[in-house]
Amino acid sequence: MVIEELLAVAIAAGAEILRIYDTDFAVRVKDDSSPVTEADEAAEAIIVEALGRLAPDVAIVAEEAASAGQIPATDKSFFLVDPLDGSKEFITRNGEFTVNIGLIEDGAPVLGVVYAPALGRIWWGARESGAFHGRVLGRAISDSQPIRVRGSAGTGLDVVGSRSHGGSDVDGWLQRFQVSRFIAAGSSLKFCLVASGEADLYPRLGRTMEWDTAAGDAILRAAGGRVETLLGDLLCYGKRNQAHDTDFANPHFVAFGDPALA
Repeated sequence: MVIEELLAVAIAAGAEILRIYDTDFAVRVKDDSSPVTEADEAAEAIIVEALGRLAPDVAIVAEEAASAGQIPATDKSFFLVDPLDGSKEFITRNGEFTVNIGLIEDGAPVLGVVYAPALGRIWWGARESGAFHGRVLGRAISDSQPIRVRGSAGTGLDVVGSRSHGGSDVDGWLQRFQVSRFIAAGSSLKFCLVASGEADLYPRLGRTMEWDTAAGDAILRAAGGRVETLLGDLLCYGKRNQAHDTDFANPHFVAFGDPALA
């Protein structure tokens, strides 16, 4: 599989999301109290079908299927798919939602695509080839260019955080740094802003699942960044049979642009 094929899959899913975005779509609440729409399900169907054709021997862990209890056995390599990350942003129509496709190998995210269809921006990255950003016009990518995290030298840091989640825990953790600006953003856009040098830090002291983070984490690592747990370990993937939480649940983490900040 080549990255161009994954980019095409993400763009196709994004096109279907945008079609539904302009309708009077219904919203229902899943068992975990998170919202879901027909756009989540339609985009996931497109992605899962395409990945099944492109890489039939690689398992796919996708959010909506997992929510319904359909979780395949995972080997050393598997896909993590969040077909519509930022459902709250989709529902409020602020545009800050993304399509996420990540590939895991030996517990690490090695390839990722994040597409923000309403913003017309797409990011991708792979361990071997680095990270990139482009604009999407129709179904074609233009203005493709490599991206890299920025150094942290200077008087203050730009911190990106969740538009829908946050709180005093994040404020307390950030006291160790001199923060010059806080940027609110939805979905996995936060990883991408750090990867492209538009922010320095993204602390997440709240619940996430692996499909929320895998694609953005892969892009950030390919751009020279690092994602750590609060204990200083690299965030890992394929977490099953966790005594303290459900399968694929993440601990709290911090995404660093400049690894020296860690």
